[in-house]
Amino acid sequence: MRYPVPDLAPGSWFEIEIEIERSRFITWLAHAPDTAAFDGLLAAARSAHPNASHHCSAFVAGSPGEQVNIGFSDDGEPGGTAGRPMYQALTGDGIGQVAAVVTRYFGGIKLGTGGLARAYTQAVMAALAEVPRREITERRELRIQVDFAGEADTRDWCTQHDVTITDALYTANGVTLVLGWPSDTPVDVSTLHSRLKGRLELEGEAPT
Repeated sequence: MRYPVPDLAPGSWFEIEIEIERSRFITWLAHAPDTAAFDGLLAAARSAHPNASHHCSAFVAGSPGEQVNIGFSDDGEPGGTAGRPMYQALTGDGIGQVAAVVTRYFGGIKLGTGGLARAYTQAVMAALAEVPRREITERRELRIQVDFAGEADTRDWCTQHDVTITDALYTANGVTLVLGWPSDTPVDVSTLHSRLKGRLELEGEAPT
């Protein structure tokens, strides 16, 4: 599966502010491959704005459609007016591995439940429109064994077919290359099999 994620370094975030009916809404977005990244973002927002009215949040610590490592919080706003709309904005965008915190400073004008939901949605969407992105590819691990003479050809073939090599294990008989195979691509090493004249073994798979 291939999908966009925030192109942000660990421990950093993208920040944008909008104003609605005199209330300030400051949105923080971060790359969140795990829940710890979300926890860090929320802590940073609370530390930077200790006097804010609310720090509402939502995160998807996985691919779009993730159902386990997700969460959202209204942080004292009326139930369903902040965290869930924020979460829906994230999932509707199709971005993955993302955390959002919206820090609100109340401006004295009540927005009502519908107005709050629209405001928090707008705050997240404004950040999503500008946050830098990069695409990632989910990968499964495979291992392929070749002789020493076939290693260079195998590495070249992997580069041409968007297959990453994460490790190389050398023995007296050759090398086992640990591959990161794109999870949305069927395993097919038939062209490499022909190139090496059959001198390869794919662990757990027939070398088709």
